[in-house]
Amino acid sequence: MKRFLPLAACAALFLAGPAQAGLFDDAQARQQIENLQQEINGRFETVNNGQIELANQNEQLRAELARLRGQLEVLLNEVESLKTRQHDFYVDLDNRLRQFEAGASTQASAAQPTASEPKGSYETGLSYLKDGHAANALGEFDTFIANNPDSANLPDAYFWAGTAALQTKDVAGASKRFNTVLARWPKSSVAPDAMLGLANGQIATGDQRKARATLNSLVDRYPSSTAAKTAKQHLSAR
Repeated sequence: MKRFLPLAACAALFLAGPAQAGLFDDAQARQQIENLQQEINGRFETVNNGQIELANQNEQLRAELARLRGQLEVLLNEVESLKTRQHDFYVDLDNRLRQFEAGASTQASAAQPTASEPKGSYETGLSYLKDGHAANALGEFDTFIANNPDSANLPDAYFWAGTAALQTKDVAGASKRFNTVLARWPKSSVAPDAMLGLANGQIATGDQRKARATLNSLVDRYPSSTAAKTAKQHLSAR
């Protein structure tokens, strides 16, 4: 009987081998499934994160687009406002030049022949300015100012010289001439326009704070002037 025990034990071990191998195969399969599931989950997470990031980028782009549209609208409004102010300026300039030309013609006809020469640079400057030759006009007005220090047209010459300088983009030179009018002839008919020209120069340099202060001062000092009405329009549009 003892002789058969080793054979039985061997048989048991032989039969247990395939069963244990099957268990090992099943564990490996489960591990592979788990690995595959983790890989799938990882890919889903990556895709989901990508979609979230894409949605965030789209939202940022929409916000940026809205901001740019707002800036564009503001710029378009500023351009239209600038066109309107420029048109009003040239209309006002043309009207004033016509008035000065009419006055100059009357004075010239009543003046003595020797008095026509000193006024030549002033009238020539007006003609140059009306024709759009600002640099030539500035030279004529400066010549008139230098040669006629006691002329009754001196405040106007300084004002138009400042206007011509502003058109040549010499803001510093324009401001100097406008301030001369305001300092020496504050009650002159061109004083309100000189202050408006001073504000225009400040606007041109981007100094909005000073421009607003100058426009407010213009309205306070010369409330019934045409320049004050223009200043009010500028202030309401800003």
